[in-house]
Amino acid sequence: MKKVLHSDQAPAAIGPYSQGILAGNTVYVSGQLPIVPATGELLEGSIADQTAQALRNISAILAEAGFEMKDVVKTTVLLRDIKDFAEMNAAYGLFFTENAPARACFQVACLPKNAALEIECIAVRD
Repeated sequence: MKKVLHSDQAPAAIGPYSQGILAGNTVYVSGQLPIVPATGELLEGSIADQTAQALRNISAILAEAGFEMKDVVKTTVLLRDIKDFAEMNAAYGLFFTENAPARACFQVACLPKNAALEIECIAVRD
């Protein structure tokens, strides 16, 4: 069984995709940019601030399925500039304080809206 997830506390999809999908006991969250849901605009500020915003967006989508950040088992972080890795990593660590999920992190040529980063995740709950 598949359920489309939508949270008003996260930015609306900017294309033909869902914010997230609940399939059985697994949630797949689409890549989240550091968009402020109330304004629909990219958050201005440091890469740490932008990382936190993207992860708050993820948290809101997970909550729609009754999941929490502690249920995340895998993330992928896309950075416009890999030199931002250390600052992103410090902010990211504030959201995953115990049993951090598996992660991949890549530098990419360009992201939607010319964002500095995008984060997607998979969460599982027994």
